Amino acid sequence: MPLALEQIRKMRGGAQSHLMRCADGYYVVKFQNNPQGARILANELLGTRLAARLGLPTPETAVIEVRDDLIDDTDDLVIELGRGRARCHSGLQFGSRYPGPPAEMVVYDFLPDEQLRQTANLSDFCGMLVFDKWTCNTNGRQAIFYRSPGESCYWAVMIDQGFCFNACEWNFPDAPLRGIYARHRVYESVRGMDSFEPWLTRVEERMDDSVTGEIAGDIPPDWYGLDMDALERMLDQLQRRRTRVRDLIVQAWKSSAQPFPNWK
Repeated sequence: MPLALEQIRKMRGGAQSHLMRCADGYYVVKFQNNPQGARILANELLGTRLAARLGLPTPETAVIEVRDDLIDDTDDLVIELGRGRARCHSGLQFGSRYPGPPAEMVVYDFLPDEQLRQTANLSDFCGMLVFDKWTCNTNGRQAIFYRSPGESCYWAVMIDQGFCFNACEWNFPDAPLRGIYARHRVYESVRGMDSFEPWLTRVEERMDDSVTGEIAGDIPPDWYGLDMDALERMLDQLQRRRTRVRDLIVQAWKSSAQPFPNWK
């Protein structure tokens, strides 16, 4: 379990995460008392590791230990509230590994169209849509882009699984455009349902309850309020959804937004 050693900077976003240097590298850390709720941490761990099992480009995740002395010595380790601020909680927090040392690695959350089309793994956005439909991600798809020193192309990494399973609600209110990446250019290669393989088949055939249960077992119980029954109910619903993903993608295709411009 990595130990947090230093806060680097605050990050953008509703969960008010922090980039932190830990004993084994740099992580974006979300705290249990973030404004979106503690279940967001459970969603991040479960969702990111499930996506990784599907072969999708997600960050390495870890349960990060943040101790009281670091929080006491760091003025910026606070959560901004509507009427003031609260000290970040110590204990076990969620960490998403940063692509590299922040002084050496430039990370983007937006690329101009030309660079976006040159992203080496652009087809992974199709796979991520399969994942987002399965898990009912009620946020738009979030991604970051980076280019390693000496490389000419960018790589996309899929981040922010906190609103999978409908955030803290742990239910699945589907809608056609949920999970869609805002810039539909990433879906220009889509010609039909085959464009969402092999990820569709992996969800249907490989992601059984042994997989989801194994990953869920790594979630610290405090992140879901010790409510094991609620966690098991959500996982049961997730299993039942494995056969619905194709229909959910068709609903997105037929929506007025037309996210797949070349699927006729």
